[in-house]
This record gives sequence, structure tokens and C-alpha cells, in this order.
Amino acid sequence: MLTVCFAVVSLLYATVGQAGGTAFLALMAFASFPPNEMRPTALLLNIVAATYSTWLFNRGRHIDWVKLKPLLVASLPTTLLGASIVLNDDIYHTLTGLVLLLAAVVLIMGRSDGTAPDHVTPLWAATCTGAGVGFISGLTGVGGGVFLAPILVGMRWASPRQTAALSAPFILGNSTVGLLGTLYVGQVPSPQTWLYALSALAGAMIGTTIGLRWFSQAATRYILAAVLGSAGVQLVAFAAR
Repeated sequence: MLTVCFAVVSLLYATVGQAGGTAFLALMAFASFPPNEMRPTALLLNIVAATYSTWLFNRGRHIDWVKLKPLLVASLPTTLLGASIVLNDDIYHTLTGLVLLLAAVVLIMGRSDGTAPDHVTPLWAATCTGAGVGFISGLTGVGGGVFLAPILVGMRWASPRQTAALSAPFILGNSTVGLLGTLYVGQVPSPQTWLYALSALAGAMIGTTIGLRWFSQAATRYILAAVLGSAGVQLVAFAAR
């Protein structure tokens, strides 16, 4: 049953360019995974899902690598720094959940006109954003797409569709570095990760195709907000148990 849940989560998140790290963590929390297995398992599943999504987005020429470069380069060292810090479980779940809920609110309240031109992203703003998102990503054990996406859409640095394409490679890079950081501090993935990875890959393959072919800009925006909000509620609820 848990394997099926991982596949469903991966499918839903992939429709908006996300890998599913936050929901993976929520599922593992409710399944009573050992705390030292949660971050590396989620990051490894992120790598599997985001690798396929990145390949598909890149093949379709949807990724703006010029826009992505300063965000990704600035995020990698701070992701490694954040991954080397181990938080108290309750603080970790509460902090991550509240950030996701805030991100969902920003998306819902922001403008949803996907036809409006994007603003040019200043280099300093992209660098600061990448560094900040990277640190939070490493600290929480997610790939960072759920934190990056609301900023890109809210600041109108990218359209919802373009944001989905930028999120996948951003998640891939940060999850890889974050996994190295968690392994360095002695956290290891679950022994069943290979099985969860297969289900996450299957979900990502279906979800990315659905998002590219059938979802409009507005639909992508609101589905992303729903994904963020549901994951945030799950994490806060778990911390409050």
C-alpha cells in the first residue's frame, strides 16, 4: 500500500514539475519510519522522479537554462550546508509544514494570468533566492522546488508552466547534493528504497506527460497550491500528534 501511495504522490507532483519530497516525508512520518531514514529516502526518490522530468522537459526545450543557472549554482553549496544540520523532529515537521502552507497561500492570492510577460530576474535576486531556497531545502530534506516555485510565480519571474520546467532540474541538483550531505552526517535511506523508487519513477513518467499535454497555466498554478497546502497540513498535523 505504501508503495502505491509513493506512486500516486509522484504522479500528482510531477504534473506541476515537482518530485514529491514533501509528501514522501509526510507518508514516511505517518508510516513511522525511523527519523534518520526519512531525509535520505525522500531525497533519493526525488532524484529518481526529477531525473525523468528533467529529461522530458529538456527534450521538449521547455527549460530556460540561462534563467536556471544562477538559481541552481547559488543553491548547491547552501543545500550541502543545510543538509549537514539535523533538527529536532517536531521542529523539523512544524517548520517545513508552515513554510509550505505559506507558499500555497502566496500562489492562491497571486495573479494567475499566465499570458502576462515574465519580469527579468536580476542576477543578485536570483543568487539570493537560490542560496536561501538551497539552505531550506537541505535543512528540510526536500529538493527545493516547492519553495522555489511560489517565488518564481509570485514575483512573475516565470510563468506557471515555465516554473514547472525550471523546478525539475533544480530539484535534481539540490536533491543530489542534499543526499550527499545527509549521508555525511550518518543518515541512510530505507532498505526498501529501491521498491519505492520504481513506483516514484512510474508516477513521474505519467504525471509529467499529463502536465505537459493537458494542464493550462491556471490549472498548473492551483494544482501546485493544493499540493503545497496538503503537504503542509500533513506535516504540521504529524508534529502536533
